[in-house]
Amino acid sequence: MSIRAFIAVEIEDPSVLSKLIKVRDALVETGADLKPVEDENIHLTIRFLGHISSVTVEAIKRILSRAPEITGGSFEMVVKGVGAFPNVNRPRVIWAGVVEGCDPLARLRKYIDDSIQRERLYDVHRDQHGFSPHITLARVRSGRNLARLSQLLLQYSDYEFGRTPVTEVKLKQSILTPRGPIYKDIFSVRL
Repeated sequence: MSIRAFIAVEIEDPSVLSKLIKVRDALVETGADLKPVEDENIHLTIRFLGHISSVTVEAIKRILSRAPEITGGSFEMVVKGVGAFPNVNRPRVIWAGVVEGCDPLARLRKYIDDSIQRERLYDVHRDQHGFSPHITLARVRSGRNLARLSQLLLQYSDYEFGRTPVTEVKLKQSILTPRGPIYKDIFSVRL
């Protein structure tokens, strides 16, 4: 049996999470055709794994158990600015940026990628993108009200969400439903 999974850190500071939700709601109010990320699903993905076997799940747990030594323990990240992939004029994914705390996240991502290669976990989804730490707020479904959306993105480009601790890394299952994904913690490691 396989599960759809990813490795993530959650937004632990309630004030930062509240500001992320507020900005996401403001984006929705533009009337743009968005699929917003649900409050309880807001997180920072370190690595999307795709559909993985139970054997791979166990290997990922072993890999993650070394996370504290890779990151050097718990750390803080500063969330600042709103942007879009590929860009604000043609947004597909709207995100909040991370301006501090990127180094331990990048070290952890590299360690995970190297470990996946070393352990020959061939069922793990191949990532085509470089690692750019961000928190997805919404996905854009069509061009409806794009000008209003782009204007608001520019207004929030330097918005300060604040500082949040990162004290654990989680392996999460993503269960796709018609109402949107449901995320379930499978394994977590304290940093």
